Amino acid sequence: MIEISPPDARALVRWFPTGTPGPATIGEHALATGVGRWWADRPVQPRALAVSCAGHAVLRGSPEQLTPGLLAPLAGNRFEAPARFLPALGASFGRLIPWERMVWTLQAAPQPAAVPHGVTVRHLEPADTDAVHALGPDASWLSASWGGPLGLAASGHAWAAVDRARRILAVACTYFRGTGYEDVAVYTVPDHRRHRLALACVIALSADIAARGHTPSWNCSVLNRPSRLLAWHAGFRLVREYVHYAAGSPTADCFAGVRNREDRHARTASGPCF
Repeated sequence: MIEISPPDARALVRWFPTGTPGPATIGEHALATGVGRWWADRPVQPRALAVSCAGHAVLRGSPEQLTPGLLAPLAGNRFEAPARFLPALGASFGRLIPWERMVWTLQAAPQPAAVPHGVTVRHLEPADTDAVHALGPDASWLSASWGGPLGLAASGHAWAAVDRARRILAVACTYFRGTGYEDVAVYTVPDHRRHRLALACVIALSADIAARGHTPSWNCSVLNRPSRLLAWHAGFRLVREYVHYAAGSPTADCFAGVRNREDRHARTASGPCF
């Protein structure tokens, strides 16, 4: 695939479903925030389109012209795509691992979540950027969909449990912001887990999302029992299940295809036409 400019919002509706929970929010989030990359099989009249953000990719259109080399730039992503794309994905990457996922939406009242004395649950602010950095590499994924710690802290879409030293103990944020749903992500520092701090943050964030006229949603692996329990306690209920695919390194055929395609598109100056 070649990288293209973001599509017009009206064109997005034709390629990706909008106003629905789950992976569909990735395209809406990338379009609204500018965090993410857009890809097409060709710059004019594309037949396949993808959007990638924070290690996730949503692929739509027709796979019929997708040779292995076309998908090579998207290696390392977790793909959500219709089943018709599986032969092309399997031919493009040396490893393609299915990962069963669950989509939940907020449908019930949450359980109570009192926080310890000296801990405050509040919005993150730009001044909290260093505190987000201090969460370390294990939490770096949390801010990836906002372009990094500053983007998350300044987004207005994150709530944290903070101690008196301004250290973040737990944080819940909108990971992908759609037009109807906002997908929630949570992280708690290891030595403060099982104290309902994450639950308190999710409750505050969910109220914030509802005040924006949106519905909180939740996306997790079927094997992630702690995430499922937290979702349930916060009032989320299962809507559907789906499978996405973790792609490894490109196959040898991919690299040859990439070189040929780069030579071909180096001579193309036209912008995308949707």
